[in-house]
Formats: sequence, structure tokens, C-alpha cells
Amino acid sequence: MLGPLAGTPDARRPFPLAVTLRLKRFGRLNHPTYRVVATDPRFPRDGRIIESLGYYLPLFPREAEQVKINTERVEYWLSVGAKPSETVAGMIERCGVTLPEKKKRKRGKSKAPAKPFVPPKGRSSNQRAIAKAKSMEERAAALAKHNEAKAKAEAESDAGDTPAAES
Repeated sequence: MLGPLAGTPDARRPFPLAVTLRLKRFGRLNHPTYRVVATDPRFPRDGRIIESLGYYLPLFPREAEQVKINTERVEYWLSVGAKPSETVAGMIERCGVTLPEKKKRKRGKSKAPAKPFVPPKGRSSNQRAIAKAKSMEERAAALAKHNEAKAKAEAESDAGDTPAAES
């Protein structure tokens, strides 16, 4: 029989295996009623449940009677590590049950000192553009200097040829 729990190896489980406390929808169209249930997170929203813990009637006129939860069973499921959904967590708090605080992981500091930042060895595109513009300016300056020297030499040769021929 193949199902959500059939033959999944431990290394390939995409979900944590903690039981979830969530809502299961009942009722007809436009008249929702919900049950607060303990279920495996791999099952669909309205699928198989482990235990029914209460109900929620959102359209009920008296707010005091909208939610009824078996607080003893909810406390049991929370004590064994069940994780409530956001909606159910709010309902549980309104019923007077305190939720366990999430434990923060203690991260050990690394033993090695932090390395200083070193920029990558290759040039960035902006540096390349700056270097290219600079080399083009140098070429233009060298070409202008060469043209000036050439014009000066031509002027001297023209000036030198003409007076020598006349004298």
C-alpha cells in the first residue's frame, strides 16, 4: 500500500516529523466549521488525523462559544513537541494555555580569527573602463605630440628650403 508514510527513507524526508496542531475544515459551502486536530504534517488539510482536540465555529454569533478546546489534551501534545499553526496558536492562547517558547540554538564561535576582506584579483568592469579611457587619452596625447612634431619638421624643412634657394 502506497501512502504518505510508505517507505520514505529518513535522509529524504522533506518535513520534520513533529505532530502539528491545525484546523480541519468541515461544513457546507459558505458555512465553514473547523475542528482543531493533531495530525501528521504530511497529510492533507482535511485528511487523516491522530486526535480531535476541539472545534472552531467562525460564523457563530456568540464569541465565547465559537471556540471549544480540550486544554488537557492540547497541553499533552505541546509537551511532547507538537507544533501549532499560527491560527491554532492564537486560539490556544485565548483559551488560557501557554505555548512553550522556542529554544534558540546556541552557536559556538569559530576558533579561527576572522580573515580581513581582500577584493578579488580580477579587475571589475568599471576599472576596465577607466583603464581603457586612460590608455585612449594617452594615445591621443601621443598622436597629437607626434603630429605637432611632424608639422614643425615640415615647417622647418619648407622654411629651410625656400630661403636657401633664394640666397
